Amino acid sequence: MNTLPNPSTIASAGLPPGPISMEVLNSECFCISLDTAALRQALESEIGQPGLFDLIQQRCPYLFATRPVFLSHEHMRRMAQVVQAVESVVALPAYREEVLAAAPTIARHDPGGAKGVFFGYDFHVTEGAFGLIEINTNAGGAMLNAVLARAQRACCAALQGLEPSPDAASSFEESIMSMFRREWSLSGHKRPLRSIAIVDENPAQQYLYPEFLLFQRLFQRHGVQAVIAGPSEFTLRGGVLWHGDLAIDIVYNRLTDFSLAEPASATLREAYLTNAMVLTPHPRAHALYADKRNLTLLSDATRLQALGVPQATQDVLLAGIPHTQIVDPQQAERLWRDRRRLFFKPFAGFGGRAAYRGDKLTQRVWQEILAGGYVAQALVAPGGRALSNQEPVQMLKFDLRTYTYDGSVQWVAARLYQGQTTNFRTPGGGFAPVYEGPADRHMMGCTPVQHESRLFLLDDDAVQELDHERYVALARGEAPAGEFADHRFILVDWYLRLACSQSEAVVNETCSWMVFDANGWLDPHAAHTINVPPSPTEAQWAQIRALVFGDAVPHLS
Repeated sequence: MNTLPNPSTIASAGLPPGPISMEVLNSECFCISLDTAALRQALESEIGQPGLFDLIQQRCPYLFATRPVFLSHEHMRRMAQVVQAVESVVALPAYREEVLAAAPTIARHDPGGAKGVFFGYDFHVTEGAFGLIEINTNAGGAMLNAVLARAQRACCAALQGLEPSPDAASSFEESIMSMFRREWSLSGHKRPLRSIAIVDENPAQQYLYPEFLLFQRLFQRHGVQAVIAGPSEFTLRGGVLWHGDLAIDIVYNRLTDFSLAEPASATLREAYLTNAMVLTPHPRAHALYADKRNLTLLSDATRLQALGVPQATQDVLLAGIPHTQIVDPQQAERLWRDRRRLFFKPFAGFGGRAAYRGDKLTQRVWQEILAGGYVAQALVAPGGRALSNQEPVQMLKFDLRTYTYDGSVQWVAARLYQGQTTNFRTPGGGFAPVYEGPADRHMMGCTPVQHESRLFLLDDDAVQELDHERYVALARGEAPAGEFADHRFILVDWYLRLACSQSEAVVNETCSWMVFDANGWLDPHAAHTINVPPSPTEAQWAQIRALVFGDAVPHLS
């Protein structure tokens, strides 16, 4: 995450002169590559252990990408801004009450102060699109990226300034250790942290097992005993969790049994519920952040308004999170018709499993999705990174993972891949370092992006636009609307990207009911009792498009 040199030095590296484009760099810059010798040194001498490099080569040869990814300062800023916006909503008591009411019972247990380590906010970012795809609460890869930062080499003077310094990787490792110690102290413990168990199902068989070894070495170098174990390898005695003869202070939880519901997790579950150890991340964190249903709330202007989310925060979320909806069989016809611009994910999915691009769906899979437990998210294209300038050019997709703790960004990494989702099975793909571009917009040849929200009321007779300020007054109960007395409407909210002050694309769209009582006051309770989905007709959609775009055909961002 270093700063790019100025345009004149970029030109000397063989790139076209003039305004810098991150997509140009990702397509045409091959001056920085993975240094295999430096990678071996980092894995086996600096922070790892002998044999680790060979283990990775044998078991997961596509763990580290051969090229870095370039990203603009503006996109870095926006990602951090979205993280902060999500954190501010999650902190609201009303949000917590709503989300935890639908979560497994164990999510309501107070974890005693622990925040949860290594959240991963995953983004798709290009120069023309931006979106938070999902949030993970046990994001893997942090230690692997600390290693990767030590193994990048530039072949020309113009780009040598981009190489991460050893101090940057060392600082990241120190922040990781401080994070675990803070989890311990936030849980009310005064004595020093003594032991950590790194827990996953059959850990030695996990694809990221080499990272478990790196964590174990990190903890041991800082004087903390560390074991790698499966969930069934523990006992609970005298209010203390034990692994053999070692009393466990913290369980670093890498399980995908997010609610500790499997029989193998029974001892960990009891230890967690009796506060016999500190579990991080924990079931409450998963429920509040990682359940995909939360994205439906975070991308819905009406629900955000009802929670009392400030307008500035709403703007960040609606511009940064693609519209997401729970798959309802009653909406099957519409969703199937729109599937090519949608991505379908299970509520508690992870690692891209059982997640599908709409344009790749078969009827068999579609029926499984309709059976329940899925969300549909507006499709945001991933970025692209060329691996070389040799024909035919191999272009890989990439997403961006922002590692965070307690709302602060710790590190940003990319994952290069082919296929529908990240997979670590692509030659040349894997984790990649991210280098930050210049802060000046004119250096990148772009102009500030502007947005606006437009609201429309729909009934059987007409489509009419609703002024945003008036909508806010109605939603807050500050004024009635006599002309709407005893009526109900479908409210359509379009969040639009502007170009030269003109509507260019629909970034987000939501539909909800608005019901007015006999005196013209908005009645939210009555709206929630309507069981029919708020679905505009094709004719109504056409009228809205005509009001916004005239004769132009809009596209979803």
